[in-house]
Amino acid sequence: MTRDDWLRWPSREALASERMTRPRRLLSWLVRAVFIGLLLWSTLFRGGIPGWRVALGVGLIGICAAALVAYFRATLEQRLRPSLASLGLVLVVAFVAHATGFELPAVVLWCAAAVMALERLPLAAAVIAATTSLTAFALVNEDPWTTTAAITAGLALAGYVLRLDAEARGNAQRLLAQERAARAAEAESAALDERARIAREIHDVLAHSLSAQLVHLEAARLLIEGGADRGQILGRVVAARSMASEGLAETRQALSALRGEMTPVEDFLRELVASDGASVAVAGERRVLSAEASQAVRRVAQEALTNVRKHARGAKVTVLFEYGEGEVTLDVRDSGGSAGELATSGAGYGLLGMRERAELLGGSLEAGPEEAGFVVRLKVPG
Repeated sequence: MTRDDWLRWPSREALASERMTRPRRLLSWLVRAVFIGLLLWSTLFRGGIPGWRVALGVGLIGICAAALVAYFRATLEQRLRPSLASLGLVLVVAFVAHATGFELPAVVLWCAAAVMALERLPLAAAVIAATTSLTAFALVNEDPWTTTAAITAGLALAGYVLRLDAEARGNAQRLLAQERAARAAEAESAALDERARIAREIHDVLAHSLSAQLVHLEAARLLIEGGADRGQILGRVVAARSMASEGLAETRQALSALRGEMTPVEDFLRELVASDGASVAVAGERRVLSAEASQAVRRVAQEALTNVRKHARGAKVTVLFEYGEGEVTLDVRDSGGSAGELATSGAGYGLLGMRERAELLGGSLEAGPEEAGFVVRLKVPG
């Protein structure tokens, strides 16, 4: 054993009785109550005991009870001097009891003090206290020395076993508390991740839809102030209404995705490009993707096609979605074209948002000009 082992207190979890299971605590108190009751009955209420001895016995019992309560509190608070003082008072009560004719209670107190010292004190102090208690017991015991030696050794072993049992129970309780704390932290982290995911979905859907509506409505306001004809104004209002309708549909899709109710990615891509005349090709063996990977592909496809409408009107668009080994790849490329009227409007996260979404999943996103057009290539685990 190291020096720390001799000076270290048993853990608070090991010393705290309220941390014991309810059946074990009830059984412990029941055994103590029966034992103490029988001891008191056989000592104080047997015939032929003078009244003054009964009164003395009751007084000693009160002192001993107070000393034991103080001992348990001091050891729970890990205060050595009060613990030794209260245990020493118990030993003094035992000596007084033996001197006044209460031999059996004295023996019980000495033995109990030895066990309690080994169970609840630092090992160095426990050995000294237990040796003192067991030596007093051995000096007054009238049994053969072999029996006395066996009893003292058994008591010392019992006290140390109780110490080891309390330590094991305390370690188990600490591990359980740590596991609960880890689970709570994990649940909190998962909740924060889910909140961030929902925030990204709402931003990606609403930011683009609302910014496009704002552009059309602002144009309609300027047309009205400039006295434009009814057809031009109506066209802007209809365009804003169309954007609102698309935004509502995308919001519903995002909510369905958050609930795990998503259509296959390839079906979503075909529906997405239906109005643009773009082509969609799917390669590789199809499989079910995680919700995060599926949403990343959907949002990047939406953002890439939105950028084509804004910056390359009339361009030919091809979309390739490929199931690879351990990952999926989305390739959106256009042949180049003229900038649209929404080229100066915001569009969700844009390329930065798409790249962040990919990196959060351990993937990558590449975007840039290629030949006459522009290409966006996404790779994410899935």
